[in-house]
Amino acid sequence: MLNVRWGYLALFVFLVLVQVLVLNNIHLGGYMNPQLYVFLVLLLPLNIPGLLLLSVAFVLGLIIDMFSDSLAIHAGATVFMAFCRPTVIRLVTGQFVAEDPERPSFSSFGTFSMIFYVIALVLAHHAVLFFLEVFRFSEVPHTLIRILLNTGFTALFVLLAFIFSDRPAGKKAR
Repeated sequence: MLNVRWGYLALFVFLVLVQVLVLNNIHLGGYMNPQLYVFLVLLLPLNIPGLLLLSVAFVLGLIIDMFSDSLAIHAGATVFMAFCRPTVIRLVTGQFVAEDPERPSFSSFGTFSMIFYVIALVLAHHAVLFFLEVFRFSEVPHTLIRILLNTGFTALFVLLAFIFSDRPAGKKAR
């Protein structure tokens, strides 16, 4: 159990560094900026207590905000995504997963359900993030385009991260 905690902590630090040093500097077409740090919240175990899930999401978002100078919009969006996570898991699995310590993966959810899980939660995150960033009704069409493009772009990165994290530790790719 201790190794699992250290693994999540290492992933936390890695994702924050990648986000603030690399991905925050990518702006494709002025619209797309991948938010890979959300992968951590999506990867957490299915049976994580709600308060711990929300706390991890808040701290992760707040650290991204501190490096991005963005007034807690990442914290708000990440907490909202974490709040929606149990409901999306219930939709995907058809039940509330309380006893299963397994983390979300293609093997535990199935391909379609995993894609739905990732897109739904990334969409929820990005909707809150970009509407808090703009905070004007006059920008709704532009903001909706940003939400859709960024959701697709980030979901692609996150799904690739899930594919690479799904590999068993002892097996190498051919």
